Amino acid sequence: MKHPDLITPVILSGGSGTRLWPVSTEERPKQFLNLLGPRSMFQMTLERCQAPDLFDLPIIVGGTRHAALANEQIAEMDVQVAAHILEPCARNTAPAIALAALACVDPQKVMLVMPSDHMIKNISAFQDAVQRSLPLAKAGWLVTFGIAPSGPETGYGYIQQGEAIKNSSSFAAQRFVEKPNRKNAEKMLNDGGYHWNAGIFLMRADSYLHALGTHAPDMLTAAQNAMEQAQRDVLMITPDAASFSLSPSESIDYAVMEKAGQVAVTPVDPGWSDVGSWDALFEISKPDDQSNVITGDVMAIDATDNLIHADGYEVAALGVNDLIIIASGNKIMVMPRGRSQDVKTIVSEQQHKE
Repeated sequence: MKHPDLITPVILSGGSGTRLWPVSTEERPKQFLNLLGPRSMFQMTLERCQAPDLFDLPIIVGGTRHAALANEQIAEMDVQVAAHILEPCARNTAPAIALAALACVDPQKVMLVMPSDHMIKNISAFQDAVQRSLPLAKAGWLVTFGIAPSGPETGYGYIQQGEAIKNSSSFAAQRFVEKPNRKNAEKMLNDGGYHWNAGIFLMRADSYLHALGTHAPDMLTAAQNAMEQAQRDVLMITPDAASFSLSPSESIDYAVMEKAGQVAVTPVDPGWSDVGSWDALFEISKPDDQSNVITGDVMAIDATDNLIHADGYEVAALGVNDLIIIASGNKIMVMPRGRSQDVKTIVSEQQHKE
């Protein structure tokens, strides 16, 4: 039997991942793709919480649409989970985390909430930050992890640190900043004391539910009713659809973290990326001797600094530089590097056509 002081990882796997179109699709979003090696990012997240002296069995929260896919990848890892909660509809992160908190047998259980589609290179640095933050979480603080910014990134939210918290390496979170324009991002870096918001949280289940009841009571009620009327099949939990659909759809940042009192930020630099675009994938991948990042059957001649992904195609690139070339299924996409945040425009046009 696991020790009661162990942390319960909560892995959120319900994202659609359209920014990595056309490889990532609604049927098989990016967290279930092997973009960084032999394992998917979902499997790498599972792997990240297999330290038996730190973590209890994880709770998975995802959509019914991807249940079979998630179970298949869990089986491939040969790991155990405490529960697999199937959201009957998407309602963003705050209600999803509420379902996991309500599934904890011990209401004082500390949860480590993580997206399933992020990459962390330095696992030991990440786990060390979690251990350092554990006393605060046990004391009722809602802890978030702030990533040391490496540049004026406009694709991430930011957290401004306030006063240092006594006897810890954490700070009171002064404010949360939405994704800024470049001018504001540069100013925050120059000012100092700002961190990228990784969307990773450490908190007791009851602390989170109390904060949710204070700041988003309709959301808590919907989650409670959905779990009370949930269908249960061994480890699979399907909350009641009619009840859950009544929940407002909001992120944990907006619903709770920006409003709650005891919110802390722990700075950490674990080689983190949300792999949120093809450009991000290029930056974290190992290039070849021509500075290309290549996956699949690709021939690159006199071509440098390209990201080329070939799935089911033979791709030849000659005399081109700084391009993103993606061939997958029956789709081919070509764009300059630096423009991959605009993939959403292509997806929108594609959906409009259909």
